[in-house]
Amino acid sequence: MSTEYKETKAHRHERLKRQKNPWDCLDEIRGFARDGFGSIPPEWLSAYFRWWGIYTQGDGAGAVGGRGGEGKALPYFMVRIRIPNGLLNSRQVRTLAQISARHARGVADITVRQNIQLHWVTVESLPEVFESLWSVGLTTMGACGDDTRNIIGCPLAGVDATEICDASPLVFQATEQMNGNPEFYNLPRKFKICITGCRVWCSYPEINDIGLTAIRRSGPGGEEIGFSLRVGGGLSTDPHLGVRMKAFIRWNQVLPVIKIIAEIFRDADGLRESRERARLKFLFLRHGCTEEIFRKELERRLGYALDPDVAEDSPTDVFRDHVGVHPQRQEGLSYVGASVLRGRITPVQLETVAELAERYAGGEIRTTNMQNMLMINVPDRHTERLAAALTGAGLPVAGSSFRRGAVACTGTEFCKLAITETKGFTRWLVEELDTRLPGFDQHIRLNVTGCPNSCGQHWIADIGIEGKKIKEAGRFVDAYYFCVGGAVGRHQAIARPVGYRCLASEVPETIERLLRHYLGNRRADENFRAFAARHSDDEIRTLLAGSETPAVARDIARGPAPLEVRG
Repeated sequence: MSTEYKETKAHRHERLKRQKNPWDCLDEIRGFARDGFGSIPPEWLSAYFRWWGIYTQGDGAGAVGGRGGEGKALPYFMVRIRIPNGLLNSRQVRTLAQISARHARGVADITVRQNIQLHWVTVESLPEVFESLWSVGLTTMGACGDDTRNIIGCPLAGVDATEICDASPLVFQATEQMNGNPEFYNLPRKFKICITGCRVWCSYPEINDIGLTAIRRSGPGGEEIGFSLRVGGGLSTDPHLGVRMKAFIRWNQVLPVIKIIAEIFRDADGLRESRERARLKFLFLRHGCTEEIFRKELERRLGYALDPDVAEDSPTDVFRDHVGVHPQRQEGLSYVGASVLRGRITPVQLETVAELAERYAGGEIRTTNMQNMLMINVPDRHTERLAAALTGAGLPVAGSSFRRGAVACTGTEFCKLAITETKGFTRWLVEELDTRLPGFDQHIRLNVTGCPNSCGQHWIADIGIEGKKIKEAGRFVDAYYFCVGGAVGRHQAIARPVGYRCLASEVPETIERLLRHYLGNRRADENFRAFAARHSDDEIRTLLAGSETPAVARDIARGPAPLEVRG
């Protein structure tokens, strides 16, 4: 008796990728723009558009408004703009403001990968959006899809007073090597790279598929700058911190190493059987790979042995938001970082940033992966005026700890796979905490994610809250589940699910209880990470709830992981 073959979602996606390289099909997009939304085939809506940084936009109800873990889509698009290393100039920012106002109903978000993300874009607008971006050296190509995503690095590259090196040239060279390269359009899933020369690892190399961090070694020829290499980091529903390879990567080996690791990923057919288990990290999580096995395969393909690793000085607990006024390595110059609450920025604010950068900072602007913006090369005599002007535009340079530390994913406002609304909630949460705990001066990462897939990076937060639904008075309402104690750097750790869940409306008082106990009972100079580390899950849960309460399961949502509505 024959059994009829049923194509799985993963197999369908692989079939579509074998049939077409979307980067070769720009004329098809132009055709859809001429003929309207109804002319777009299903395979473009569900797959091919992503290679051009485009996703269909949810209807506002999120996953609960549809079936199979995915909500309904509107005839509008989210468009993500690739910004390598977060480096922009005033002309580019002014163009982003104009595109946002003309084509995106004024909605632009800074993502956790230094991108700018637009919403409400129509298919008819796409050619004009592309042309406007290309005219100033920007692109959406590769900002989504099964390819190399925006390559990130320290936004202070070249100006940080304590950096080991300016690694941004490598970011741009790696981008040129990977983005648009037909050898690497068909990866099993997305591929994330971080290259940084800063000492505090502000771009979180631990959660990238490839994390390269600058390091020095001494030898007979003197001091040499190279890189430490981590492989297989990533969050989503199966968080995994990158595995450090026992190798010293020389400057001129960085690009070959990136290329070979991408080839190893591309050739791993076992990762193509499930869309939810297709990231490089699953070679380590499910396929028996170890540091030694991976390094030997890397060296075999390179054709030479890598130098042995040297001891690295991992950063300790450092707040990495870059908000405030700080001196640069160049005498007489400073950088000024503004807090962009939940990453949402308006066209007027973008225009203001561009104008102020030209007036005070030589036109250089940078985005951060904590969803903020900063300007570099500001003469010290102008910093106060610039800070006052940014603050007056709603982009404070001296934001509160809660405002500086808050990160939020897209949420149900636009994401078809989210469970809760996040952007408006995060703004309200920060305002509530500022009112409840005025003057709170401790650095704290407060990450809000609208579903279990960690687009808001709640797994590496001091306090990470994960969107759920709870039935209240006969209807389902937004709720959040708490994870506590995440960290990167020297004390790297995945945040612990502590078994506590509450209504979204109760989150501010819940966090207030925990932080008041922390302030009243911490040891001398003890930060929140260390405080959380010395308390059990039961103790943290009791502090959150205000009394002893039984643990509840995370209740992971059914359905697929998001196909990258994230930074």
